[in-house]
Amino acid sequence: MSALDSLLAAFSGKRVLVIGDLMLDEFLWGKVSRISPEAPVPVVNVASESYYPGGAANVARNLREFTPHTMVMGRVGGDRYGCQLIELLAERGIDTSGVQQDSTASTTVKTRIIARNQQVVRVDRETKTPLAADREAEAIAFLESAIPAVDAVIVADYGKGYLTQSFADRICALAAQSGRIVAIDPHPYTSIVWRGATAIKPNRLEAFLAAGLPPADPVTPVLEDEALLEAGRRLLERWNPRHLLITLGEHGLLLLGSDGERRHIPTCAKTVYDVSGAGDTAIALFTLALAAGVPAAEAAEIANRASGIVVGKLGTAVVTPAELRG
Repeated sequence: MSALDSLLAAFSGKRVLVIGDLMLDEFLWGKVSRISPEAPVPVVNVASESYYPGGAANVARNLREFTPHTMVMGRVGGDRYGCQLIELLAERGIDTSGVQQDSTASTTVKTRIIARNQQVVRVDRETKTPLAADREAEAIAFLESAIPAVDAVIVADYGKGYLTQSFADRICALAAQSGRIVAIDPHPYTSIVWRGATAIKPNRLEAFLAAGLPPADPVTPVLEDEALLEAGRRLLERWNPRHLLITLGEHGLLLLGSDGERRHIPTCAKTVYDVSGAGDTAIALFTLALAAGVPAAEAAEIANRASGIVVGKLGTAVVTPAELRG
């Protein structure tokens, strides 16, 4: 058995809890045959439609390809989209016992209209509703029982209101008490501060915004990008994670450690077809590798390889073990 096969076998035994903003991704597939007489826009004749778990649910979907022990925790509305999302997750064998259905909230739906394999437009339906105090208490009670039973926790914050500072503090505290890995995919436009996480994974723009710095153009080689390194230094100081993994699109990943580690992993993507969901894939595989005892640098290599595969697909896709083997 190869080293990668052994690692994939180890992945299948890991138990991971994903917490965050759950969404439904809707794809309308069709073709353009003419321009509308009402406005200079294409008319798309829809031929089919498909639905996928999105947001934090897409992180769980990526994990489920590698381990059957995947649980998701979040909130959906008391609408048909919420029911549909829960059904999609359950059909994939993802544990939804931590999903709250809230009649006072609406499920976030992102609709992408695709014609000739090109996205024509995206339509978002969402209402950012803060998590009520009683709902947060329910979530924390569930969390207290769930965390000791898992190997790792991933938090995916999309800024839709499910996560609050008090909830974030409790997640990190409970994970620390249980000695569990906790990895964070932060949102740049919330005031939540993550303290003491195992790993935090912002993208380049999110890193600058969270560090309070103006975004700067990329510099190569990446390890000579002083503006980016300064943003990373500030985030290590502010958040105090063991590992800071910054995704850089076509420039790959930058891994910074609390021990002074600096490592650039160049992208291995052969073609970039669609970047949606690539960050979800990265944090899923990075965390799973850490949970399996893989050193952070090697875990980042695995995450980079997986992201390079998923950007070559259309839509919020996932990577399979067979694809990772190459």
